[in-house]
Amino acid sequence: MSDSTDAEPLSDKSKPGPSAKVPEGKSPDSKPHDGRSHDWAGSRRLLRLLRDLMKERGSSQMKLDKIVKLIAQDIVAEVCSIYVLRSGDVLELFATMGLKPEAVHQTRLHVEEGIVGQVAALALPLALSDAQKHPNFAYRPETGEENYQSLLGVPIQRAGRVIGVLAVQNVTPRNYTDEEVEALETVAMLLAELFAGGEIALLDETAAGDDGQGKPMRLDGLALNDGLAIGQAVPHTRGIVISQVIADDPEEERERLVTAVAEMRGAIDDLLARADIAELGEHREILEVYRMFAEDKGWIGRIDEAILSGLTAEAAVEKIQVDTRTRMAKVKDPYLKERLSDLEDLGNRLLHHLLELDGTGPQDLPDDMVLIARNLGPAELLDYDATRLRAVVLEEGSPTAHVVIMARALNIPIIGRCRDIVTSARPGDRIVVDADNEQVLLRPNEEVQATFASTIAERDRRKEIFAATRDLPPVTLDGLRIALNINAGLLIDIPHLHDSGADGIGLYRTEIAFMVRDTFPGVTAQTELYSRVVEQADGKPVVFRTLDVGGDKVLPYWQGEVDENPAMGWRAIRIGLDRPAVLRQQIRALLRASQGGELRIMFPMISDVAEFETARALLDREIEREGVKGRTLPSMVKAGVMLEVPSLYWQLPALLDKVDFVSVGSNDLFQFHFAADRGNPRLVRRYDVLAPGFLKLLHGIASQASAKQVALSLCGDMAAHPLEAMALLGCGFESLSMPAPSVAPVKTMIRSLNLAPLKTLLPSWLELPDHSLRDRLRSYAKEQGVEL
Repeated sequence: MSDSTDAEPLSDKSKPGPSAKVPEGKSPDSKPHDGRSHDWAGSRRLLRLLRDLMKERGSSQMKLDKIVKLIAQDIVAEVCSIYVLRSGDVLELFATMGLKPEAVHQTRLHVEEGIVGQVAALALPLALSDAQKHPNFAYRPETGEENYQSLLGVPIQRAGRVIGVLAVQNVTPRNYTDEEVEALETVAMLLAELFAGGEIALLDETAAGDDGQGKPMRLDGLALNDGLAIGQAVPHTRGIVISQVIADDPEEERERLVTAVAEMRGAIDDLLARADIAELGEHREILEVYRMFAEDKGWIGRIDEAILSGLTAEAAVEKIQVDTRTRMAKVKDPYLKERLSDLEDLGNRLLHHLLELDGTGPQDLPDDMVLIARNLGPAELLDYDATRLRAVVLEEGSPTAHVVIMARALNIPIIGRCRDIVTSARPGDRIVVDADNEQVLLRPNEEVQATFASTIAERDRRKEIFAATRDLPPVTLDGLRIALNINAGLLIDIPHLHDSGADGIGLYRTEIAFMVRDTFPGVTAQTELYSRVVEQADGKPVVFRTLDVGGDKVLPYWQGEVDENPAMGWRAIRIGLDRPAVLRQQIRALLRASQGGELRIMFPMISDVAEFETARALLDREIEREGVKGRTLPSMVKAGVMLEVPSLYWQLPALLDKVDFVSVGSNDLFQFHFAADRGNPRLVRRYDVLAPGFLKLLHGIASQASAKQVALSLCGDMAAHPLEAMALLGCGFESLSMPAPSVAPVKTMIRSLNLAPLKTLLPSWLELPDHSLRDRLRSYAKEQGVEL
């Protein structure tokens, strides 16, 4: 069965259907639906009956068989079935009242197959008055369900993950009401807690002969922060099990909620007061936004309403979490979707206080833990001892999620979008997190572990060597001085400028400070921020990139249409020129923050010369405005562009006459060059930045910039790797900007490279039809003794 565009609206009123004969084999207690709407008081009685049933002795199957019978009687349905999600994304029929008994544990549906599979795939309820007419109706002859027309299915969810489906069916057409849907969702919530608490044991999924340890697995993901780690899997759990769903005294539950909310807010305040958090700059602002969520009256109010409907405080919190996930599943805004993890974190913290659970102490955690979670909030990460935390693996996650920003600040490797990691990893499993190659090796054999351990040891050794290069100049063996800069976007990144021995900040991403706030920062706030950047840079040059939002970087306080192709949509300078007040305010703040020193300002996503001229005119206008007001102006203003769009290459001669510098944004230029979305996992390794065609494009840019004597640099992932950086030097680049940890290894490569022979050889390789020059470049480096 599957979803349908003709699914009945959940707000329709129930309509009486004609009487129908109960099919053979059906319980005489189950009568055809008489058209009456389900009442909530009946649901409370049902939940109490289910809770009492759990106290009875007997097997899990016996309890499940009784549960489906009670539900069918309460909601007046001829059929009630429970499907449980098994390994391999398969839904197995675990219990039924109404379908043929022999179908139990025999009928299986893949997620997205049939209506039940669609409920699981979407994690949303689905009501159909005539399910059999749907074109994707998946008939299973062993069930005998051909006698039933209407169906209501709801997901059974635990901690944001679908673990099964609860479905009821009726012989006659029936429009299920909102109240009936809500009642069945509440029952599903109780089932989820019974499964989690062990009152109902599911089948053991350990394979025969597997001795309980599981087989080795390799899982792909998305690198959110590079690095390599080996450790023990530690599933992220707070031990939350809701044993009581129905409240005996709603007013007492409301008082419990008030007390728990106050305790939770106090605990967050204590977290913000920690000395290590106080030094986090904008990372602290992330937690401030998180604190604001905890103060949200609407969120608390919805929980209170759920309590008044008859739920316990903890069941009400869980219900609102499920409702929020359901609503957020329909949201397309990536930033808002990412905030769901923050709300999940808050809900779990509130449950922790309601259930009076103790946190996991350091004594409970291994010294080499790898944290496994579906998703994490920023504060949840800080609950763990960073000295023991080797890496984080998430089933979800994205580069701009708050927890990822925190992990980068703590230099913790993190992989996201690693499907099935939560269900596949068991506590204590050995796990290798190879974020550099976007893979997770679960339960690797000893030989694999030894290989990665050797690699990590070699990296540690090389770090010691790199540390010795801090004060050495990045000069090639034949005497060419290369400028090495770092990329930054938060104040906490600035100390790395000095620790790494870099020349300056080649790219300061101003948008990150906008993304972690709940309102647009005004000129004063921006001036204060940029002033601190300039002060902490301590005389080293900083290139400020103007606001690059839109695309996958959405500001929560800006409403707008969602682009079908965000990377090539309304973003960066296109927003700045369409909303000139925003760009002018940022320019004004940058001028004031320069404090009489040099200002380098770069406009992103320039597609033609006219766009730069318009942006430059706004800059000149603000310089004139500040001068008229008698404010201190920068000693020099240099305006440049970020070359990310291939169309600009064909106007490069005209552009070079107007700009002070050009910085190639290799990430976007690469994806536009190959028309390949760099966020698409199917395309991640399909094309290579070391392809001769792409290098030829870069070589052409460098040649023209050199001829015009315009300063040229490259910032992006390409500059962060020694082999790729060597190719860039061969193409003519003499200034690179990269993450701070990459400065030392790239500098080591530079100091071992004789550049002139490479610059002579490389142009001939650019004419080759090879898919990539990676192997040729690596062989050349080995022959020449270049340290990579």
